[in-house]
Amino acid sequence: MSGTRIQVDGRTVYVGNGSGLPRPDAESVVFVHGAGMDHTVWALPSRYFARQGLRVAAVDLPGHGRSEGPPFDRVGDMAAWLGQVLDGLAIPTAAVVGHSMGSLVAYRFAATMPDRCRALALLGTSAPMPVTHPLLSAAKDNHHAAIDMANTWSHSTGTLGANANPGVWMLAVGERLLERSAPGVFHADLTACNTFVVDGDAVIGCPVLVIAGNDDMMTPARAGLGVAQSLPEARVVRLEGCGHAMLNERPNEVLDALISVVAA
Repeated sequence: MSGTRIQVDGRTVYVGNGSGLPRPDAESVVFVHGAGMDHTVWALPSRYFARQGLRVAAVDLPGHGRSEGPPFDRVGDMAAWLGQVLDGLAIPTAAVVGHSMGSLVAYRFAATMPDRCRALALLGTSAPMPVTHPLLSAAKDNHHAAIDMANTWSHSTGTLGANANPGVWMLAVGERLLERSAPGVFHADLTACNTFVVDGDAVIGCPVLVIAGNDDMMTPARAGLGVAQSLPEARVVRLEGCGHAMLNERPNEVLDALISVVAA
C-alpha cells in the first residue's frame, strides 16, 4: 500500500493512501490503528475505498510504523494530532474509522471536532478501556510476555487453527506487528487506553457504526454495545465467532459493514 509523508510539529508522519487515485472532489476516509499496530492493518478497506474513488488516509500514529516518535500516552493528544494531520493533508472533513485504541482516538476526534467528522466507525471499542496490570507491567518492561498476552487475548479460540483468507497466519500477523514496535511504544499505547475518560458532555451527531466481536476478550461485545447506547442512533454490527482482531478474523464482514457508513 503506497502512501505519503508530511511534517507535523517538525516530525515525519506517514499516511497510507490505499494506492488509489481519488477524484479532486472525493470524500475522505481516515483510518486509525490500535495499540502497537500501524497503517498496514487497514490494507483491505484502504484499497477498497481507494478504488471506489475515495481519498484514503491510513495514519501511522507517532512512533508507529513509518512515523517518527515519540509516541503519545494520552488519547486526547492523539486526537489533536489527527486534526493536524488532516490539516497537512488538506482534508476538511472525513469519515473516521478506528480500531481498539484507534476507536478512542476517533471518538475523541469526533467529540472535539464535530464539524470535521462526517461519519464515525468504532471497531472493538470500549469506553473506558481498562488494561490489566499484568499486561501494563510487562509492556513497561518491554517484555515479550506483553505481546504474547495481547496477541492471544485478541483472537477467538475458534479461529486459531483456520482462516478463510488463504495464506494468512493470524497469530503471526499480530505478533510480528507488535514485535516491530520500538521500546516503550506499546506501553504508551496501553497507558493511553487505560487512562481514557469519557467526556460526559460530548455530543456526537454524525452517523455512527459500532462493530463488536461476540468472542472479544479484550473489549467484550457488551462494552461496545454500551458505547453505542450512549450515542444517538448508533448502528451496531455484531460478528459471530469473532475476537478483538476482527480485521484478521473477519476482514470481509468488517469491510461490508464499513461500506454502509463510509460510502454513504
